[in-house]
Amino acid sequence: MWDWAYLIPIIGVSIPIVAIWTSHQRKLAKMQIDATVEHTAEKAAQYASKIQTLEDRVQVLERIVTDRGYDIATQIEALRDTRKVEESGSGVPLNMERKERA
Repeated sequence: MWDWAYLIPIIGVSIPIVAIWTSHQRKLAKMQIDATVEHTAEKAAQYASKIQTLEDRVQVLERIVTDRGYDIATQIEALRDTRKVEESGSGVPLNMERKERA
């Protein structure tokens, strides 16, 4: 039948194997945590940069509204007028009917 004497060497070999496996699992978990922390810090820096850009844009908009009053509609119309000038061309129109005489 079964002899208990065989159990002692099996346990003696099993304990170091389990200890090595547990140590390896801890190292893997630590590496995953470190990678997650690094990725999270990178994302936080990107978000902080985007937030700063948006805050700067909001400050500019606030300055436009408060410094110049509510003249925004006039400014928009002025931009539209500029586009019309650019679309139609600028400068002196050429008179193509008169040709040069040599």
